[in-house]
Amino acid sequence: MILTPGAVTLDDLRAIRAQGLSPRLDPAARAGIDRAAALVAQAAQGGEAVYGVNTGFGKLASRKIAAQDTAQLQRNLILSHCCGVGAPLAEDLTRLMMVLKLMSLGRGASGVRWEICALLQDMLAAGVTPVVPHQGSVGASGDLAPLAHMTAVMIGEGAAVLGGETMPGAHALARAGLSPVVLGPKEGLALINGTQFSTACALAGYFRAEDLVANSIVISALSTDAIMGSTAPLLAEIHALRGHPGQIAVAARMRALMEGSAIRESHRDGDTRVQDPYCIRCQPQVVGAAWDVIRMAGRTLEIEANAVTDNPLVLVESGQIVSGGNFHAEPVGFAADQIALALAEIGAIAQRRVALMVDPTLSHDLPPFLTPGPGLNSGFMIAEVTTAALMSENKHLANPCVTDSTPTSANQEDHVSMAAHGAYRLARMADNLSVILAVEALCAGQGIEARAPLLTSPPLQRVVARLREDVPTLGPDRYLAPDIEAARALVVSGALVEAAA
Repeated sequence: MILTPGAVTLDDLRAIRAQGLSPRLDPAARAGIDRAAALVAQAAQGGEAVYGVNTGFGKLASRKIAAQDTAQLQRNLILSHCCGVGAPLAEDLTRLMMVLKLMSLGRGASGVRWEICALLQDMLAAGVTPVVPHQGSVGASGDLAPLAHMTAVMIGEGAAVLGGETMPGAHALARAGLSPVVLGPKEGLALINGTQFSTACALAGYFRAEDLVANSIVISALSTDAIMGSTAPLLAEIHALRGHPGQIAVAARMRALMEGSAIRESHRDGDTRVQDPYCIRCQPQVVGAAWDVIRMAGRTLEIEANAVTDNPLVLVESGQIVSGGNFHAEPVGFAADQIALALAEIGAIAQRRVALMVDPTLSHDLPPFLTPGPGLNSGFMIAEVTTAALMSENKHLANPCVTDSTPTSANQEDHVSMAAHGAYRLARMADNLSVILAVEALCAGQGIEARAPLLTSPPLQRVVARLREDVPTLGPDRYLAPDIEAARALVVSGALVEAAA
């Protein structure tokens, strides 16, 4: 894949992460990169203090650095900022972070030499993946600690993974036939100043959230038929009168999924229930709203992925090197918080459908806890409790992170975004939601089968059939953990959505 700086799409980034692609910059980007680097080289030899080029950093910005010490300044910056802790970032996310940094440098406003971009490209192509601890960034002045660990490998320090083996960064480069770089003026700062760690984690959360919305639509349609819910609340006219695109889309997909269900037709007349509970009736309103929020967040992340977020910036046309604040990850923090709220709400309404299906007073004649032998068997009793636990955990995790600013760096960096852990927590929330939806699928499939000889719609029949390939119908109680894990894998892989076509 060839990257055109400033024009990379969410679909491109999804493919890069999912397929492990090793993109390269469009060669046309080199001219702009070279012009910016020349301006920095000129400033480094001049007498005027230029932040990050011939000065210290942060609170030490007033300290002028001699021209002969600028290379050591950049190396010291990287080594001193390698203060990350915690488990390493997953390799696919580290690679995505590297791609985002490459895209940012490719805009020609960071002042690095082409050699820096070339090494990043070559590391991606060779599979040299820095070991990046996931804790240590507050999301302004960029993701300093995580990006320092990435950059450390580029200068022959730190640690990297190559071919599944963790080794010193210098060894990984040598084994891949690559050489470390000696950082020039501003280059270390350009590499560690930026939002690429936060953005990579938020993008991963966004991609998973979109996939989970699709799963929620399919599985909720299955649940609606299992409890003999009404399709009247899905009428297009209802949703057109409100006008929200996500709500309209969810209702349309659910109508299509349930079309042709004999279960639905069996209770159109003579049903004593006037209305279904909200978890059935309001699925389009809730998940549609979540989908709209997720897509808004995605647009923010697409802009951020293409942005230049280091400091200072090299404005080639005017010949200026100017300090600003693009490193502040507030847009990413807001996007991550939005996605977190959406994940929590999708799980909250799904969990209520699980509770509905296992409750004999609410499930419209389904067996208690969906077991054919209640009393002796507990069926899905505790599977529902598990979903309640995960739903509650996601509610706690959904509390906003951007409001939790704290001053750092001797009060020079006195307002920060907390985007890094705001984005990182999305993976845990998506894992939790995957299990909630998996248990809902198990319960809904069991409920559909309990309506035999009545059949659900053809698309939903295919969903149940795909579920049964990996998880047999529950009869007498059995060890349920493998069933939940198998159903979770179907949710994560998109197999149930694919079966529904």
